[in-house]
Amino acid sequence: MSKINYLLILLALAVLTTSCGKKYTPEEEAYIKKVEHQREVKNLEMMTDPNSPFNGRTKVKFHPLKYYDVDPSFVFHSKLYEYPKKDTITIWGTKGEARKAVRYGYLNINYKNKIYKLNVYKNFARNGQIYYSVWFTDRTTGKETYGVGRYLEFEKSDDPNHIYTIDFNLAFNPYCAYSPDYTCAIPSKEDYLDFEIRAGEKKFHD
Repeated sequence: MSKINYLLILLALAVLTTSCGKKYTPEEEAYIKKVEHQREVKNLEMMTDPNSPFNGRTKVKFHPLKYYDVDPSFVFHSKLYEYPKKDTITIWGTKGEARKAVRYGYLNINYKNKIYKLNVYKNFARNGQIYYSVWFTDRTTGKETYGVGRYLEFEKSDDPNHIYTIDFNLAFNPYCAYSPDYTCAIPSKEDYLDFEIRAGEKKFHD
């Protein structure tokens, strides 16, 4: 498929995209269009970037990534609540390797008047750089979404009163969901959210 034909298909899909009859405010409509555009850009990057999983050692045939319709009701807000005792735990990778991570804190997800805890992990790269990870499983895991789990980007603020946006429409699959060349962290049983998060990226492989 040529890049031009691919872009035309993306444009047609964007025009045909519906919101299942839901009514949204102008602000929500603008947000939906923004996320849909981000998905189009990511598809193009995945297809063309020489460092993407689709251009690595193991050739995986590319097709557009699969997503749920963008749903503003899956956007939440929370402070980061630090654990008083920050335990160093073992997180396993998909190739069986052990990784160390610090169970740093959690975010509160208020879904249908019930609070769910979403863990935030502190990690150390080989060069000593610190980064934070958020991953989870839910009732869609292994059914409509990737069987290992999904991830969210997280950038920690130095402000203890900072309110974070947790947007499950931006939930994405790690690279191991596409190609066996990669390994990724497996969410633990404590990272399970006991409801259907029908937002974000779906399974790539049927």
